[in-house]
Amino acid sequence: MTQETDSQHSIIHQLPPEISNKIAAGEVIQRPSSVVKELLDNAIDAGADELKIVIQNAGRTLIQVIDNGCGMGEEDIRLCFEQHATSKIQDVDDLFRVRTLGFRGEAMASISSVSQVTLKTKRPGDDIGYKYEIWGGEEKSFEPAAVEDGTSVAVRNLFYNVRARRQFLKTDATEFRHILKTVQQAALANPDLGIELVADTDIIYDLPKDQLLKERIADMFGKSYRASLIEFEEETSYLTVRGILADPKLTKRSRGEQFLFVNGRPIQHRWLTYVILSIYDTWTGDKDYPFYAIFLSIDPAQVDVNVHPAKEEVKFEDEQSVIKLTKSVVKKTLNEQFLVPDVSRPESRQSHRSRSGNFSTDFNFGGSQSGGSEKKKPVKFPSRINFDRSKSSKGDQDKSQQLYSFEQHKGSDKGQKDFTGQEPEQMGDRGFWQLHNRYILTQTRSGLCLIDQHAAHKRIVYEKALSATEEAIPSTQQLLFAQTVEFSASEFSLLEEVHPILQRMGFNVQLLSGNTAMISGVPADINVGDEQSVLKSMLEQYQEINGQFEFDARESLAIAFAAKTAIPKGKRLSDMEMENLLDQLFACDEPYSDPLNKPTLEYIPLEDIEARFR
Repeated sequence: MTQETDSQHSIIHQLPPEISNKIAAGEVIQRPSSVVKELLDNAIDAGADELKIVIQNAGRTLIQVIDNGCGMGEEDIRLCFEQHATSKIQDVDDLFRVRTLGFRGEAMASISSVSQVTLKTKRPGDDIGYKYEIWGGEEKSFEPAAVEDGTSVAVRNLFYNVRARRQFLKTDATEFRHILKTVQQAALANPDLGIELVADTDIIYDLPKDQLLKERIADMFGKSYRASLIEFEEETSYLTVRGILADPKLTKRSRGEQFLFVNGRPIQHRWLTYVILSIYDTWTGDKDYPFYAIFLSIDPAQVDVNVHPAKEEVKFEDEQSVIKLTKSVVKKTLNEQFLVPDVSRPESRQSHRSRSGNFSTDFNFGGSQSGGSEKKKPVKFPSRINFDRSKSSKGDQDKSQQLYSFEQHKGSDKGQKDFTGQEPEQMGDRGFWQLHNRYILTQTRSGLCLIDQHAAHKRIVYEKALSATEEAIPSTQQLLFAQTVEFSASEFSLLEEVHPILQRMGFNVQLLSGNTAMISGVPADINVGDEQSVLKSMLEQYQEINGQFEFDARESLAIAFAAKTAIPKGKRLSDMEMENLLDQLFACDEPYSDPLNKPTLEYIPLEDIEARFR
């Protein structure tokens, strides 16, 4: 058989460059923020001290990075778009002591293969610069041009020739938040660098050069951060740990403001992140996320940054030492700044709970936690969420009675339990008790029912909030004085995304320039003075829910609203308030679970109780 015949039957062939480059681009360029990161890395490595980033349509239409760095000469312009062409690696040993941000030589080749790129560059000592255009990996033009010192890279129509990848991009608001996080990482790692971020003609950031890290954080995330930041630094022969920790009171319910850097490179490290957050657990809840920016400086030979295509993960040679030292420094900083609570002394009811193995004799039957001297305040259910019993249908009243009779049909597809018993003849026969100010107990003729008051009210608020978004005219109470609220850039981006739904829910919010908004109206019965905290908490909850569940925006926002405004665990209720809550619960379409499908009530048959005493 001849060689020609063999080649005709070969099933393996080498891919042409235009296909292999697109495959490589899929690893390096996952979304618009990937382009921003690669261009920022190159600009910083080029020695720039001023950067301008221009974004249009969340990077779909345009991503442009302009720097005043060293620029490029004529001979390097075409080379920078070649696969594996780089100025940062000379030999194999350089791979194990990487000191630059970009080093693989894949970024520009990958970007140019899936977009339309225009590059303008000039070295400070040259008389003239150059303009180069490359679309989908094919050169379009190369000519001298009058340009300023430095480099400008404009990436247009990302993934225009890979439609499948373009269709997998998320909403503009989501993609822009990823871009924002990338810019924040670069700005925190380089406070000496002046950065301007412009998105669709709006100036998001205008950060001056040579800025103190604390001031930069306040400019980026809000003035409220300024007084809540703790600076620290600890140096050893192996590792230097420095950075900024936030006061534990400055927490959010969603991730996004936790930053880790190794030798100026932003990284993700799950175990190190877990360790840092666990230290904060002394002061915060397990679902609260504090702000921190931690910088690790280590010999480049002791860390491998070449373990992830997007350079997001690193591998330390002695990972345990890095984690232990970082944990020790962070814990010491927080302990010195804040007094660690002493749970060994039974000074409060909380300390009794924390002492496992001991029974507390501090029982309280019916009185408030302060010994009964505190006057009870009625629970304020949002009026537009209230169930008006006088206007309820016969079907709604039947649902309400189910709680007490538990004569539900078997085989229901909603997961209800099959309860049996008879309804009390009079309303006063029901009998309600509150357990630990968290659960409502009521007796039935066939057992005992326990209702989680917080979960139950969340279901009520959620269904009514959803219903409100379908009303023609939102129910809004106007504030006597409109309030101007300052948001971080990421919060404001989120607010823009959900603004139409908020308006239908009863929030009257006007979006202003400079990441600010004006609140002039809110849903009825949100306590006066809570408008800002409710709105910000809703945005945090909304972002957290979107990251874990697959709800549409309207449902996610209704869940976030319910989580913030529902009566809390630990709230003492009167008999009438408990009765009213249960009537509202059984007026709901799905009374047996909260919006996240956690049960609102449990039924214990009398037989199960009797069995415990045999």
